[in-house]
Amino acid sequence: MKQPNILVFLTDDHGPWAMGCAGNKELHTPAMDFLARTGARMTHAYTPGPVCSPARASFWTGRMPSQHGIHDWIQEPTRPTIRLQGEVNLAERLKAAGYQTGHFGKWHCGASWEKQPGFDDYLGENKEQYPHKGVCKFTHNGVPVEHNGHRAPFVTKKALEFLEKRDKNRPFFCFIGHVDTHSPFTMHPERLVESHAKDSFSDIPKEKYLGNAARVPGKLPDAKEHRRRLEQYYAAVEMIDEQVGLVLDYLDGIGELDNTLVVYTGDHGHMNGHHGLYFKGNATQPPNFYDESIQVPCVLRWPGQIAAGTVSAAPASHCDLFQTVLAAAGAPAPGYDGPGHSYLGLLGNAVDSKWGDASFCEYGTARMIRTPKWKLVVRYAPQATGDELYDLERDPRETKNVLGDPKNAATIVELRERLDAFFAKYTQPGRDGRELAAKTPDFFNDSKLWHP
Repeated sequence: MKQPNILVFLTDDHGPWAMGCAGNKELHTPAMDFLARTGARMTHAYTPGPVCSPARASFWTGRMPSQHGIHDWIQEPTRPTIRLQGEVNLAERLKAAGYQTGHFGKWHCGASWEKQPGFDDYLGENKEQYPHKGVCKFTHNGVPVEHNGHRAPFVTKKALEFLEKRDKNRPFFCFIGHVDTHSPFTMHPERLVESHAKDSFSDIPKEKYLGNAARVPGKLPDAKEHRRRLEQYYAAVEMIDEQVGLVLDYLDGIGELDNTLVVYTGDHGHMNGHHGLYFKGNATQPPNFYDESIQVPCVLRWPGQIAAGTVSAAPASHCDLFQTVLAAAGAPAPGYDGPGHSYLGLLGNAVDSKWGDASFCEYGTARMIRTPKWKLVVRYAPQATGDELYDLERDPRETKNVLGDPKNAATIVELRERLDAFFAKYTQPGRDGRELAAKTPDFFNDSKLWHP
């Protein structure tokens, strides 16, 4: 079979609830909806780590944070030496399989301003990540460049230039990393912001924070500020959708769209008032693993290989996506030891009886296992502030910790055994988040302390 082109959109802080195809009636996302309608949507895709850098590193390596060693977001540029070490990333593997490779937008796995291994064409941030509009600083193949205006269209422009100039006789891998849905909630196109001025935002539950975290950086703001943020966030989603549509239209125009595996996903989830919080896993300290923090959008389209209109509830992760992309490309992965498995078979009218029922996530000293019925969060020293157990069938909003209910004792033992077995297999010595965190009480404030 001919190798397909591969196009991946990995957006920052995009909650999977914020898409028309996911049922949000106040968001206009025709490009994302088209991908879901003519491809597949994974309704239970979860990140291996609920903040930016570890999640992205897991996408690029197919390995868990306790394997690749990045456990928290990297404070660029104050940590210029932090980067993936001793890893073979997805682009390197695809390049070895004959692909032309391009990266445009957010890297955030260390030294984003340097051209990263495996890329023929590389646009990354030049030590500044999130000005959505204004003077946006990048490096293009190591050369500083600036754009004055909205950030996202410039990223798209560079990606389209790569697609136009490429060798048309070889397949391409094009990665586009937009950040518009990340805070600050400002500077998005006024025409889009104003279009949500009368929205009810009924998709956002009106909830109070019920946890017992020592610190709550993501505390819900007052009603006026909350609404302003939502208008900006919805505008950001639609801004990104427009950029997705431009690239899809270009590929359609040159006759390559149906020969392209298109993936739209996010690094982790995002809370916009869910659970009375904003942001993601680090909205609270100790960190949280609420579904809105860990769940990601995941939509794939590949005509002839992925059945149109598929909606799959199979648990999926960035590690699985890593293997899925390699499988589509026919690219080998020698030495791969992560937990990922290709889920192409699940999306092509096939049944994979070996596919598991659990998702796993970690953040520093805490680890999580999630099944269709249960979610168990285990916290280790120095932030061993209490474990959590939620009955997701009876309490999908995760409002009541039932860890102390005696009738759940056997369930806790079973889940704990599965959690321990998973991380015993997918932990690399010297990169174990529990061990690294135990060495210092300042684990979450200084990335030099947790990266090998």
